[in-house]
Amino acid sequence: MAVTEEAISTIKAMIVAGELKPGDRLPPEKELSERLGVSRNSLREAVKSLEFIHVLDVRRGDGTFVTSLEPRQLLEAMSFVVDLHRDRSVLEIFEVRRVLEPHAAGVAARLISDSELDALAASLASVDESTDVDRMVAHDLEFHRIISNASGNAYLSSLLDSMSGSTTRARIWRGITQNESVGRTLSEHASILKALREHDVEMTRAALVVHIGGIESWLRAAVEA
Repeated sequence: MAVTEEAISTIKAMIVAGELKPGDRLPPEKELSERLGVSRNSLREAVKSLEFIHVLDVRRGDGTFVTSLEPRQLLEAMSFVVDLHRDRSVLEIFEVRRVLEPHAAGVAARLISDSELDALAASLASVDESTDVDRMVAHDLEFHRIISNASGNAYLSSLLDSMSGSTTRARIWRGITQNESVGRTLSEHASILKALREHDVEMTRAALVVHIGGIESWLRAAVEA
């Protein structure tokens, strides 16, 4: 992870310095990896991350290009990586979610309907460890939304949905940079679904604390680093 982020920072510096301009093609992979002092695998991860946030455009068989955005827009797109690691407000949102969401899920464990359980199961079945990051984040948002809606408290559900949307970038960056995050998310969602199917209030609450706490712990380490 650290090596990949170092490669991202170096590419950013090349854009800031004007060495790479919008529309420019990146040097060949071998040349660029040697220049950055990283392995080709780390460089590919960095390129994949920057492609995801539309800083780079990977054209199969043609090369990798800096997008044709204005320089200011490019830097704004890239700044979210740094902001994510420095902005404690995202961490505070996770702290609030860790308090409220297990409560909402505990209520949902008592009230959730068979159709809502089926919707959760269908959402979980639609993804696997090969699923790309943006689809996985969409599933995560949908999964949590179904649970909060099942609490029957429209105000609480709306509040949680708003907070969940505010942490989307953190989820995306975790999915890109943290090994096995997808598999961990799927396993934790399966545990939550199992507890809900059994209408076990305490187990549902505990499963949500573990799930949200894991992301919060990762983010706290990133912020403090």
